[in-house]
Amino acid sequence: MTVPTSARALIIGGGVVGCSIAYHLAKKGWTDVVLMERKRLTSGTTWHAAGLIGQLRASSTMTKLAKYTADLYGDLEAETGIATGLRQNGSISVALTAERREELLRSASMARAFGVPVEDISPKEVKERYPQLEIRDVTHGVYLPTDGQGDPANIALALDKGARNHGAQTLEGVKVTAIHRDGDQVTGVDWQTEAGETGHTACDHLVIAAGMWAREVGLMAGVNIPLHACEHFYIVTEPIDGYKNMPVLRVPDECAYYKEDAGKLLLGAFEPVAKPWGMNGIPDSFEFDQLPEDVDHFVPILEAAINRMPILAETGIHTFFNGPESFTPDDAYHLGLAPGSDNIWVAAGFNSIGIQSAGGAGMALTEWMTNGVKPFDVGSVDIARMQPYQNNARYL
Repeated sequence: MTVPTSARALIIGGGVVGCSIAYHLAKKGWTDVVLMERKRLTSGTTWHAAGLIGQLRASSTMTKLAKYTADLYGDLEAETGIATGLRQNGSISVALTAERREELLRSASMARAFGVPVEDISPKEVKERYPQLEIRDVTHGVYLPTDGQGDPANIALALDKGARNHGAQTLEGVKVTAIHRDGDQVTGVDWQTEAGETGHTACDHLVIAAGMWAREVGLMAGVNIPLHACEHFYIVTEPIDGYKNMPVLRVPDECAYYKEDAGKLLLGAFEPVAKPWGMNGIPDSFEFDQLPEDVDHFVPILEAAINRMPILAETGIHTFFNGPESFTPDDAYHLGLAPGSDNIWVAAGFNSIGIQSAGGAGMALTEWMTNGVKPFDVGSVDIARMQPYQNNARYL
């Protein structure tokens, strides 16, 4: 393996976001695009993502970027020849309260403004589309027919192949060990391979897309990237008769989402009191790893899910999974030029929506890096919104 001595854009991190940025930069015509991944592509958090592709987001910016992502993934397999597992089986979000109904209606209106097909549906119509669901306290539903799901790792690998097809270089097993600055500009990075080789690569632009390592990498570069890893849980049941080609289901009032996975049901959750992980740093050896089970922590979510989806009470659990994801203080990801720098760019902290955001994030960052100005209002995800104190470990 030959590591180049210089690059126009050097990307740190080989998850779906880093691969998307490499893809968009290379396709835009950037030459000397180099991606460095400390272990293997997708080995951080991308590999165990649920793979949901949803377009109903909390802000206009995130909605616009999510729609772009969905459109991009629809063409990616034909372009690269790598199967992405993309299925546009739709999604349903349901409200259990008047307040949640109002939120869903507002988000649906915003989605329509960006051309996302959305249908407001009654509880009866929810039941018709999702017969296994208990709807006695459902007040409203929103159906997005072009939402769906895909294979997270293969989506990242397809983006990587597309990037390489346009001249980008991907280097696995190369860890950035130091970042050098001259005033407000990064001048290059030191690196070490798994075989022990070391060297230096100069760069005109540095992109930090290092997932849950981004805060640590940011400190190496002298910039703040406030995020922290948390444990994220989901279960996969044994096969369920008749449970095929179901839309993704979200029940935000119960912090749960449901996804059909080869005839099995995947139940995931974003519990109100999360479990932070990696308090003393993330082990250097972390690669395709999962965390110890904590059934007691997941029980309240599971109990509510059994009431919501009674079929769970008579279905065995095939897999209990616990893996880390990175989260930000305000639940919006970090994108853009890092404050205090002229050429350090950030795309990290995707709060478990990296798959459905990666395409749009890569496009937006590429336009920003190419033209020197923001492509549109990215205020809700612009890393410039963060304050220095928010990078304090105790605060996080």
